[in-house]
Amino acid sequence: MKKISVLGSTGSIGTQTLDVVAKHSDHFQIDGLAAGTNTALLLDQVRQFKPRKVSVGSRELAEQIKTEVPEGTEVFYGDQGLIEVAAGTDAEMVVTAVMGSLGLPSTLAAIEAGKTIGLANKETLVTAGHLVTALAAKKGVKLLPIDSEHSAIFQCLNGESRKDLAGITLTASGGSFRDRTREELKHVTVEDALKHPNWSMGAKITIDSATMVNKGLEVIEAHWLFGLPYEQINVLQHPESIIHSFVEFKDTSIIAQLGNPDMRVPIQYALTYPERWESPSQRLSLAEVGRLNFREMDFERFPCLRLAYDCGKMGGTATTAFNAANEVAVARFLRREISFLQIEDIIERVLDQHHNISEPELAEIEACDKRTRETAAKL
Repeated sequence: MKKISVLGSTGSIGTQTLDVVAKHSDHFQIDGLAAGTNTALLLDQVRQFKPRKVSVGSRELAEQIKTEVPEGTEVFYGDQGLIEVAAGTDAEMVVTAVMGSLGLPSTLAAIEAGKTIGLANKETLVTAGHLVTALAAKKGVKLLPIDSEHSAIFQCLNGESRKDLAGITLTASGGSFRDRTREELKHVTVEDALKHPNWSMGAKITIDSATMVNKGLEVIEAHWLFGLPYEQINVLQHPESIIHSFVEFKDTSIIAQLGNPDMRVPIQYALTYPERWESPSQRLSLAEVGRLNFREMDFERFPCLRLAYDCGKMGGTATTAFNAANEVAVARFLRREISFLQIEDIIERVLDQHHNISEPELAEIEACDKRTRETAAKL
């Protein structure tokens, strides 16, 4: 039995991870679960999987659920609760699926404890890629990507020599507004933005897909996961989301990973790596799909992607500022405080004010994150 802890168990990736675990219950055991405020769903998960440790967002929520968890399950809360579930269980693998920079300290703690990381939290590498990858190398810990794009690249590179690589291409669906002009974006609503054409995801990541911030975060993450310069990382718009990403070699050969849009496939591959097991996902029929479409990425149409590349090449705390400004701006949009286009406006204005630190320590990253959020909240 492989023991697993899931951080962000009530979110989209977390629930699908537990779906995979339930379908292979003779191979997997859940040892820890961490969630934020959705205690009703968390309690359902706790009753089903009976983890030894669970964590919620606050002390108040922890007190509320203590009497409802099964005997033998310890309850924790807050940042320390996340770290306890990440590093203080017998789990061999930790799936980090919490949203935002919240996942960084717990992921570092899990790596320090020698856990294999199933990485579904982009912000961990975006804000502190140099720290995370260095610690993983020191501890001999595997970082197994769960994002469909990075999983695709990971699979395409299996058995290949990195010296033969010419570049990688991450595909992008284009999000909810891929067929709208910038003029048409001036009056879009929150409800419009949350209607992703291909994927079922949480609110924040769906908005990030519409602004293309999500793809920008993935570009930065790919830089750290695969050790590639940004000049070798490309983005191509692919509305069908059938080709999840591909790699090109110096002999011009291209290897791509294809499949129907279903996050359970990359999740399961991370859990079972290096093996492949039967999946409940629907098999892909290219004959039924009939046609695949591609478009060059328009950096004028999607300026947030350009900003992500700029921050990535700058390095240091620039990527932390990019991520923090976006998290605040998206939250404000979801609260209907600002318009959709003001998301990118706030990010750009924050970056204009940013003073970069090239090799930041964790404390400097955290200070930059806090300072950036305060600035973005006022703009």
